[in-house]
Amino acid sequence: MKVINQSKQLTTISIPSKLCCDHSFQAFVDKNFVVRGYQTVDFEFSHMEFYESSDRKDDTKDFSSQPIFQNIIKLLRDSVDDKEVIGSGIFTTEGKVLYSSLPQTTLFNTIREFEVRSEKNLISLKKMYLELENNEKFISKFMEINGMKLNLVLMFSFRVKFGMGNLHLRDLLKKIAKLV
Repeated sequence: MKVINQSKQLTTISIPSKLCCDHSFQAFVDKNFVVRGYQTVDFEFSHMEFYESSDRKDDTKDFSSQPIFQNIIKLLRDSVDDKEVIGSGIFTTEGKVLYSSLPQTTLFNTIREFEVRSEKNLISLKKMYLELENNEKFISKFMEINGMKLNLVLMFSFRVKFGMGNLHLRDLLKKIAKLV
């Protein structure tokens, strides 16, 4: 409401796919909150990815430059399918992002969760199950690869039950174990 009230004319609102229909579109809303028109978009980024970008020399930089890390990212990309797995990530136990395809809001909340757990010495947690307000599921599993302590995260659609999500996670961990 604040954005529309501050607007001089029409406000363009981007509606992501699957929010109310199968495609994304832009709606044009006037100061009276009346939709004056809409248009479909020509191209939409369905997944944004984030990588660590530290310039300093540290263990995570060394790990993220190894071929095994690139192979793990390929496995994570292949596991995302929009119907069940809607995002994935690899974080240090302190919350540093090594890789993520999680939605932006979930990514920032995940980083903060791991940071808080690290600050309060709650990093002995091996696995975490969370259900978000929109019924999407979030499963995090501690793992160690080549001496690096990491958290692997998968985010599931509201359709997935925790048991099925746990099976997906176990399958992915088996594939990662074969790489190591």
